Amino acid sequence: MSVEIGMKGRAEAVVTDGDTAQAMGSGSLPVLATPRMAALMERAAVNAVQSVLIPGSTTVGTRLDVTHDAATPVGMKVEAWAEVTAVEGRKITFAVSACDGRGRIGGGAHERFIVEADRFLAKAQSK
Repeated sequence: MSVEIGMKGRAEAVVTDGDTAQAMGSGSLPVLATPRMAALMERAAVNAVQSVLIPGSTTVGTRLDVTHDAATPVGMKVEAWAEVTAVEGRKITFAVSACDGRGRIGGGAHERFIVEADRFLAKAQSK
C-alpha cells in the first residue's frame, strides 16, 4: 500500500500548564500555545500515513501554514485531524484542523516529505 489522497489521521491531547503560550514563551496567557496546536496537527499528519510507509522510512515536516482562531484553556481536550490532499512523488500535502469541546480552533495546510530515516539522520549529523 502507498500514500493516497483521502488518508486521514487524528491526534488528541488535554491542555496542561506546559502546553500554554505562557509556558512555551509564545505569549503571556495560560491558554493553548499556537506551537502546541501546530505540533498536534503535525502528529495527526504523521498518524495518517506512517502505517503505509516502507520500513526504514518516515516523514519530515517541511511547511506549515495554519491559523489559530480560538483560545483553549488548561484542562480542555483538543483534537487535530489531517487529511492527505495531494501526493507528488515524496511530497505529501495535508489539510489540517483542530477543535476543542466548543468548536474549531484552527486549520490550514501542512506538507511533509517521505525520507529514508537513516540517510536523513546521517546527513543531519554531518553538519
